[in-house]
Amino acid sequence: NTNNVTEFILYGLTQDRTLAKLCFLVFLVFYAAIILGNLLIIITIRTSEQLNSPMYFFLSYLSFVDISYSTVSAPKLIHDLLIEKKTISFLGCIAQLFGTHFFGCTEIFLLMVMAYDRCIAICKPLHYRSIVSRHVCVCLVAASWLGGFVHSSVQTLLVLQLPFCGPNGIDHYFCDVHPLLELACTDTYIISVSVFVSSGVISLGCFVVLAVSYAVILVSLRTYSPKGRLKALYTCSSHITIVVLFFGPCIFIYMRPSTTFPADKVVSVFYTIITPMLNPFIYTLRNQEVKTGMKKLW
Repeated sequence: NTNNVTEFILYGLTQDRTLAKLCFLVFLVFYAAIILGNLLIIITIRTSEQLNSPMYFFLSYLSFVDISYSTVSAPKLIHDLLIEKKTISFLGCIAQLFGTHFFGCTEIFLLMVMAYDRCIAICKPLHYRSIVSRHVCVCLVAASWLGGFVHSSVQTLLVLQLPFCGPNGIDHYFCDVHPLLELACTDTYIISVSVFVSSGVISLGCFVVLAVSYAVILVSLRTYSPKGRLKALYTCSSHITIVVLFFGPCIFIYMRPSTTFPADKVVSVFYTIITPMLNPFIYTLRNQEVKTGMKKLW
């Protein structure tokens, strides 16, 4: 396989210069909110003696993944909105592809771990501490990172074996699998099916597992008192909101053959920037313990 491409040209979100400047300001604010909001949650959980339950242990890692995930694509997007020729080296593109799928898949597994934590806490409250011990928490987080690494390595290796002879224009604001497959100068059917199985099935399968876990939680809540039922629902509603915002766009992008649509760029913004930005607000505004911990921190 020959590879004549040393760099790719990213077309970005828009070619309109006026709109690009407006987007620059908007996404700069969004990225600052991602960094500051998630850092605040991490510091609050790490320094607060009250926030020592497994739920907050997982939440601190989710915030760290959100920072890392958005950093893979957001700074490049913000920078490119101010310049006309948006280029990225071949190795830089592959690194961005790896990082996007690594942190994205890790976040998917962490959301599943957090759903498991809530399921045990609500369905088996008396055995919660013994089942979700500190050792189990560490193993679950480590498994999430390992799962993300394996998935991302597979995606990256599939793309690396492809020849790129030109053209080298990517109608996106970051390097992803589907746009790169369209540029390959060879038949990509088998690889596109592999990508579908690896990314699409993981997204949809994990979403189904999450939906089932919350169905089990809802059934278990029938034995709770009205006050206890309301408290449990209030705790889970934050997680459900994040799951819908994150998995909806992911399923739209990856649960289909290797094709790209103009709407892909806008949809991708939701799971790479919007969801990481909303996580701190959702978990803070709807969680009194976190708000109390932040007040004590200040």
